Amino acid sequence: MATNTETPVLSSAVVRPLHTLDPGGPLDDLGWLDEVIGDARVVAIGESAHYNHESYQLRHRLMRYLVERHGFGAYAMETGFTEGHRTDRWVRGGEDRIGEVLAQGMTSLMGLWAPMRTLLEWMRQHNRTAARPVGFYGIDLSGSNLSLLPGLDAALDYLAEADPGFTVDPDLRKTAAAFAVPSAFSFAQAIAAYDGLEPARRDALTAGLSELTARLEGRCLDYRRRTGAAAYERALRSLRLTVTIDVNVRAMARGERESAFYNRDAAIADTVEWILRREDRIVLAAHNGHVQRWPAHFPGLSPAATMGLHLADRLGEDYRVIATTNGSGQTLNTGADFYTGTLFTELEPPEPGSLDALMAASHEGPFAVDLRRLPPADAATVRAISMQRYGTFSTELNPLEAFDAVVHLPRVTAAEPDDDAIACSPVDVRERFQSRS
Repeated sequence: MATNTETPVLSSAVVRPLHTLDPGGPLDDLGWLDEVIGDARVVAIGESAHYNHESYQLRHRLMRYLVERHGFGAYAMETGFTEGHRTDRWVRGGEDRIGEVLAQGMTSLMGLWAPMRTLLEWMRQHNRTAARPVGFYGIDLSGSNLSLLPGLDAALDYLAEADPGFTVDPDLRKTAAAFAVPSAFSFAQAIAAYDGLEPARRDALTAGLSELTARLEGRCLDYRRRTGAAAYERALRSLRLTVTIDVNVRAMARGERESAFYNRDAAIADTVEWILRREDRIVLAAHNGHVQRWPAHFPGLSPAATMGLHLADRLGEDYRVIATTNGSGQTLNTGADFYTGTLFTELEPPEPGSLDALMAASHEGPFAVDLRRLPPADAATVRAISMQRYGTFSTELNPLEAFDAVVHLPRVTAAEPDDDAIACSPVDVRERFQSRS
């Protein structure tokens, strides 16, 4: 434990040391999870930044515990909903190639890392003998949040089966393809391409998506009878998320970023509820900024309602949140040079008064704290905290309101890329990973 008396610390009585982060190791040190989760149907596991090796390991280990000890039946992750169906088929025994699943069945570069392969391979192996297979679900907007094509194509493919006599205006897909992005590295190019579209084409695209959605909704009984409920509901969800992407792109094109934050988190909360209608209990993996029961405070923007706030409002005690804090090491680079291949940057020491600083001062190794069962003195210490670090910046936060438990990772490192997944990725991804630093 740190000896700096100027930094507040938590009492040793509330520290729950983690003996290992190895997902294949013994699980006996995770008994504290039992009281944290109770009978909740959704247990969210946050991360301070994407693509850290230790965060992937922690989520895998906690997920294994929740599956083996509590019967959780789904892993829902911050990646595209439409693309995630391909990953789900693979973990249930599909014949797809795993490199392609990692590269194309997940979005926002989430699948391009060796620890993610390890998790999917564990799920597939578990499902071979499990009485109830564990499913994989994406919760996020597809196309790395800007391209309409994955969700639109899923809806068009469905309509070709459910309503083969119906003809869709080919200009709808042509316009969507004009600003489609091959990967998360192409964000700026996509916005520029959309800006270059004539207003009439943008409006026709929005109207066409609305008409397609109305058609699927209005003919739901016929379509469900022809294709089955599961295929229908998946196609409709993909299309509704595609409509949200279109709304967000329109907002960003006119310089309105706040609407995009609000719309995205509300939409992914809707998707979590969609999954809950199919699964009893869900492990939910996403950024702390999404899972927290507290408004998101991003630089230059007004506070925005998070997915966590939506789910807490809808689910109450059925929603629990486990956040993570970091000490030192490497974190995702959020600067402009990320798009040229500088994927990670060194972490600065935690800011005094932050949740990260408190956790770092309280114990040297990885550990957990149950915020719902703190003694009065420790509760007062945490109550005095007013911020948490997310990667390279700190944001306003009340930990006792936002989270049920916190896991501290004293040192985080860049995850190792999966070479097979990189090889199956678009050219711009291969180029950035070749030049990464």
